[in-house]
Amino acid sequence: MKTKAVRMYGALDARLEEFELPEIKDDEILVKVVSDSLCMSTYKLLKQGKEHKRAPQNIDTNPVILGHEFAGDIVKVGAKWAGEFKPGEKFAQQPALNYKGKLDSPGYSYEFFGGDCTYCIIPQEVMELGCLLHYDGASYYDASLGEPVSCVVGGYNIMYHTNKVNYDHSHGTKAGGNVLILGGGGPMGLSAVEYPLALDADKRPAKVVMTDLDNGRLSRAEELIPVSKAADKKIELHYVNPSEHDDEYQYLLDLSDGKGYDDVFVYVPVKSLAELGDKLLAFDGCMNFFAGPENKNFIADINLYNCHYTSTHILGSTGGNTDDLKESLKLASEGEINPSVMVSHICGLDAVAEATENLPKLKAGKILSYTHISLPLTAIADFEKLGETDPLFAKLDVACKAHDGLWNVEAEQILLEYGTSI
Repeated sequence: MKTKAVRMYGALDARLEEFELPEIKDDEILVKVVSDSLCMSTYKLLKQGKEHKRAPQNIDTNPVILGHEFAGDIVKVGAKWAGEFKPGEKFAQQPALNYKGKLDSPGYSYEFFGGDCTYCIIPQEVMELGCLLHYDGASYYDASLGEPVSCVVGGYNIMYHTNKVNYDHSHGTKAGGNVLILGGGGPMGLSAVEYPLALDADKRPAKVVMTDLDNGRLSRAEELIPVSKAADKKIELHYVNPSEHDDEYQYLLDLSDGKGYDDVFVYVPVKSLAELGDKLLAFDGCMNFFAGPENKNFIADINLYNCHYTSTHILGSTGGNTDDLKESLKLASEGEINPSVMVSHICGLDAVAEATENLPKLKAGKILSYTHISLPLTAIADFEKLGETDPLFAKLDVACKAHDGLWNVEAEQILLEYGTSI
């Protein structure tokens, strides 16, 4: 079977190509990819090429398919998995495999397995690890976005707190505590603001503070996740632009009633931001340096006096696990979270390479690509104007406006039915 795919040959060398997939083995599964959401991690891979830890050293002759946040339909099932998976059913998948200690992952390491393609082959280790999931949701994009949301969920779950009685760790953010999300105006930060609202009442923080230097992003965040919605969940939510205050440390400290923050997330790899987060930790506070830096020698000053005397601790998380993904899909299906708050743009497979290469410059939210569609990178905010001359965008605009300006199931169905096939 032929597939079209965006493949990486080296640093900043991604190409949309058509090629033949091999016949699947008895322990493999052939799938049709429908949607993939673009990730900043893929940009970092593309920038580094074979210098990236997950990239094979032979990509110049054996290129890898990009994209790891994807969903679609199962087409053909090898004999080994015929009793568990059926052709025609939808799937979601967890790309963080960690198979036998290897770093191999779809979108980074495989010739025939990745999300930026029309068809691909899922290797046996994915099923062996339980990372191929049955999915019966109404949309494909929710399953694609399940992966980035699972990273946020995992970021919350990996936090921990201690006590002075024994050495047991209490995992998760502190119930009734203060959460600080630094640099949270991007798509992942928005999900980090929304997620605690979905926690059980006895696990929710009392206060969430999100910061960003861009007032436009802050306004959009407050529009999508209103302070009143958080208040309904008994959470005090604040959106803050620190640059508007003479002393950002003191202002943020005062917002915590002088106690500091029990849980701090750093969503932008900036030295001063990491140092500010460390400085604002409360007693037994935990800081998650969530944003992965490109610089292998990224170093920030950490207060080890506080580490010793006030039990502060620091960790970093790069993704979620399969349980986090299952939780993400469940919360979305129950309407407890709306992953669409992350989405600002859509595109077709033919726009993926350029969009990925320019992700930092775009300053976009999540970009959803539909791999069987030909479509330039397009902002949802531009649908109305484009709809004046293009009937497709007129339909998409109506569908999104009916859902508070967000991408939705109806819009996806319109695109899949009326969009130009690639």
